[in-house]
Amino acid sequence: MEKTNRGVALVTGASSGIGYAATKALKAAGFGVYGTSRHTGAEGPDGVTMLTCDVTDDASVAALIEAVMTEAGRIDLLVNNAGVGLFGGAEESSLAQAQALFDVNMFGVIRMTNAVLPIMRHQKSGRIINLSSALGFIPAPYSALYAATKHAVEGYSESLDHELRTLGIRVTLVEPAYTRTSFDANIIKPDRSLDAYASTRADVAMAVEDAIRKGDTPETVAKTIVKAATEDEPKLRYPAGKVARQVSLLRRFVPAAAFDKSLRKMLRLPV
Repeated sequence: MEKTNRGVALVTGASSGIGYAATKALKAAGFGVYGTSRHTGAEGPDGVTMLTCDVTDDASVAALIEAVMTEAGRIDLLVNNAGVGLFGGAEESSLAQAQALFDVNMFGVIRMTNAVLPIMRHQKSGRIINLSSALGFIPAPYSALYAATKHAVEGYSESLDHELRTLGIRVTLVEPAYTRTSFDANIIKPDRSLDAYASTRADVAMAVEDAIRKGDTPETVAKTIVKAATEDEPKLRYPAGKVARQVSLLRRFVPAAAFDKSLRKMLRLPV
């Protein structure tokens, strides 16, 4: 039986992959759900209202929040899922490309969060779930800039949660590992290519592709998002899926040198 009275959820980047699965799972859990896409006319699951929003644009975010508030009158849950990937050597991306990546993955989170916080503070309740990644707490050769955005989201979220607890608002992180979505198929390439990195970049790319084929489904991550959204006493971090949980434990308890060696071996880098 569908649970009711969970409140109103807003999920960014909801036209496919983890975002789409999350809107469907949150709807089944009893939330009234709004999803967003950069593209007008994107379709969501049955019962989910899809709206257009570009998280890199202040006016677009403001218009989204106004539309949701006009129709629903409140926002109880924000899931910051919108994001883009970038694969290549850190040196292969220009500063402009790095800034564009941060504008979506980090500043998009800040824009959306700042837009809903006045509403949640007025309600004296609310929850914000930020989609991080296992690459938010481990090194990521050839995804250094993407990992930097997720490390930034982690630090921002943990600090913000401390600020908001006394206001009835909690912030949590969901940390997937490799997930079988179109995210990696649409990943951004560096805006220049350097021969010095060509061979090892190709080896790492093959290792990552193999890991993705064996990765979790979006539904696995969505299940974790629902857990983070509905637990009475939310944790700060929710690794999503078996691999993410394993990596989280290894990062915490395995000696640094051993973890370094294992990571390089997994990514087919010279040990």
